Amino acid sequence: MTGTYPTSLGTSDRDTITLLGEDLAGSLMGKVGFGELALWLMTQRRPSPSQTRVFEAVLVALADHGFTPTAIAARLTYLSAPDSVQGAMAAGLLGGGSRFLGVTEDAARFLANVLAGAKQPPPLDDNGAWDALALAAVTEAKQQNKIIPGLGHPVHKIADPRTAVLIGIAAEEGLRGNHLALFEAIGRVHPQVLGRTLPLNGAGVCGAALADLGLDPELLRGVALLARAAGLLGQIAEERCRPIAMDMYRSIDRNAQYIAPED
Repeated sequence: MTGTYPTSLGTSDRDTITLLGEDLAGSLMGKVGFGELALWLMTQRRPSPSQTRVFEAVLVALADHGFTPTAIAARLTYLSAPDSVQGAMAAGLLGGGSRFLGVTEDAARFLANVLAGAKQPPPLDDNGAWDALALAAVTEAKQQNKIIPGLGHPVHKIADPRTAVLIGIAAEEGLRGNHLALFEAIGRVHPQVLGRTLPLNGAGVCGAALADLGLDPELLRGVALLARAAGLLGQIAEERCRPIAMDMYRSIDRNAQYIAPED
């Protein structure tokens, strides 16, 4: 039995490649940036310059953050299998979870759920109403012993330098919406509930900004991985010319302390 398999993304014939209804070679190559294309592919609607700017700012914010577990995994995998760049890339991408990179998706989902439970979101300029909504959400999360995604960072203890910049870009482009407003309110009120002040982290603000672009939270870990793929490729390229993975391995191996198993 032969069926049909519909797609509105790409197709090709002997002479042409069509992508998103456009001639790839004639209309897109050299005329559309990769970030714009990625957002276009996700939504199947050509993004505006403002939407593209916010989206690309997110990609830049998440591309690399030093020797994170994802970067270390990629370098060590490349050390073990230098014939498999794809394996090293995959090893790093597989580490995108609830502690690293996955926070982008988790924060967007948390914010979306709070907004869905509200009768009607407050006006964007009504900080008091947003604070009340955020306070209720943070209080409920604490009562249920749940982590609030987007709060805290292992390195940036006072402020994540990406957060204010991305909020500013979204505001400049008229794309600061309900998710960012709620996220900012959480930053203002959470000390009242948690008894300590934590920074709004870059992964969380990226999730809020992407949700304000109308993207499904379920796709946002993919956006974080798209960004990190560029960083991992950079890590592997640097490992080729300035290798450190062997030193990482030897340092751990030579400093391992054997402890006999308990009876």
